[in-house]
Amino acid sequence: MLKGCVVTIDAMGCQHDITDCIVAKEADYILAVKDNQKFLHQDIQEAFEQSAPSDTHTVKEVGHGRIETRTVSIITNLDWVCSRKDWASLYCIVKIFATRENKQTGDRQTATRYYIGSKNAGASWYNESIRSHGSIENDLHWCLDVCFREDASKKQKGHSAQNFSVLNKIVLNILKHYEVPWYKSAKKMSIKRKRKIAGWENDILMDMLFKIN
Repeated sequence: MLKGCVVTIDAMGCQHDITDCIVAKEADYILAVKDNQKFLHQDIQEAFEQSAPSDTHTVKEVGHGRIETRTVSIITNLDWVCSRKDWASLYCIVKIFATRENKQTGDRQTATRYYIGSKNAGASWYNESIRSHGSIENDLHWCLDVCFREDASKKQKGHSAQNFSVLNKIVLNILKHYEVPWYKSAKKMSIKRKRKIAGWENDILMDMLFKIN
């Protein structure tokens, strides 16, 4: 059920049909915009260059030897977006300007990203929602790389890499939700250890598979 949810998707999901489906399910969306939607991307860039934002919000975080600052700006006046009627329930365009500074070396990196959103909300809400999407993606990729060594995979033929990636995500989801019956702190057991147990004990493996909802 998507009703009441917010769907966040990277640039590959920035498609008219996808926004139609999301809105039809009574949900909202935040979609990254890059050059796969060239004219939309250019319209958004021009909008932020030529007009003041409707709202802004800045978050500064210090950790792991870095200082990270994220400023989110939104524009709700969509006159700059020529294709605005093609995007279902489009409410605003979004710009994120992020800086990352190394506290030891002083090296500074900057990045600017753009989005479209359907939710009637302010810049602080968009800042948190987009940040949450990024953390989910980072955690997922870390697990797939460390536990499944996905980045080291040499599969290239046909759709093999994509197919195995889908299977890895399915297995990861199963492992995350499975609690080993005889282990007291099963929820804290690592994904790597659960994989080993499933490989060693057929009863555990079958129990995992039969408990898939």
